[in-house]
Amino acid sequence: MDWPASLHLIGSKGLGGAERWFQRFAAALAERHAPATLGIRASSALAGLDLGPLPVRSLPFRSTWDPISRLAVTRLLRATDAPIVQTYMGRATRLTHTRGRAVHIARLGGYYRLGPYRHADAWIGNTRGLCDWMITNGLPAARVHHIYNFVEPALPRPAARITALRTRLGIAAEEQVLVCLGRLVPVKGHQVLLDALARLPVEIAGRRWRVVLVGDGPLRGALERQASGSGIAGRIVWAGWQDDPGQFLQLADLVVFPSLDAETLGNVILEAWAWERPLVTANFRGAREIAHHGEDAWCVPCEDAPALAQGIRTLLADPALCADLVRNGHERVRARFGADPIMEQYRTLYRDLLAG
Repeated sequence: MDWPASLHLIGSKGLGGAERWFQRFAAALAERHAPATLGIRASSALAGLDLGPLPVRSLPFRSTWDPISRLAVTRLLRATDAPIVQTYMGRATRLTHTRGRAVHIARLGGYYRLGPYRHADAWIGNTRGLCDWMITNGLPAARVHHIYNFVEPALPRPAARITALRTRLGIAAEEQVLVCLGRLVPVKGHQVLLDALARLPVEIAGRRWRVVLVGDGPLRGALERQASGSGIAGRIVWAGWQDDPGQFLQLADLVVFPSLDAETLGNVILEAWAWERPLVTANFRGAREIAHHGEDAWCVPCEDAPALAQGIRTLLADPALCADLVRNGHERVRARFGADPIMEQYRTLYRDLLAG
């Protein structure tokens, strides 16, 4: 069966994990010639990204109760007449009411308040733990569906480009590079990371190290003050939001992911595996579901700066261990978290929901 027509709606203003997923998912739909339309917030950060060849419609998405925004969504539902409507995040979901004209699927990527999502016909959670939580909180089990995120295969950049990036960031050729990707918000655990870095010696295994923080957000000022007060400001590169995080993964000698337990999945784990980079991760609930300590990642307790510092030291000093983690992680991501198996799950779900 070919893909049924679908409409995908997201109303967020800024950029984060959900928006990066939306972009990846749109590209995957287009690659499979799925008839799909995208509805995004006008003048949002997402509107400035490449969303591929699928038709894109701009909607107000000004507030969850705005009648003009709701009318715009209703008109787009009628214009596309898609039998599948998939919404992302609370704003788009609250403004979407298909009233039986289409199957409304709400996709959740976090432990959000469920009130704005209950009127949907079905729900997708990107971890088993999230799906279990939705069911425990009253959503019917038969209509809650678990589908992991997929990660794109690594597309290495030319070596000259990575060398130029290193030079632009002011990182010497002999320095080891730690990379941390994520918005500068509390759940990402950057405060714990800076505490851990302050505990490290200047050199590990005879080499100096630097840390590149890829992301931006409201905590940047506080984190800069913490780094300065800890005496490690000179070891940190604040790279800000990047449309192409892959080049930073290619630059990395080690990926560090210090999220707190509230982190749902953690796409960075999948990205580190795809780019064949050793990974130190906090053992938050998403990591506990997909990562295996000492096999494909080095997992440490959440909010434990001494353990995180020791994990960084362990991997930077043990190339053989890093090679084992990289090999096993890469095999896992190819087998379980590639676009083909995940997109087939979406296609099967759409077919099954339309069949009743």
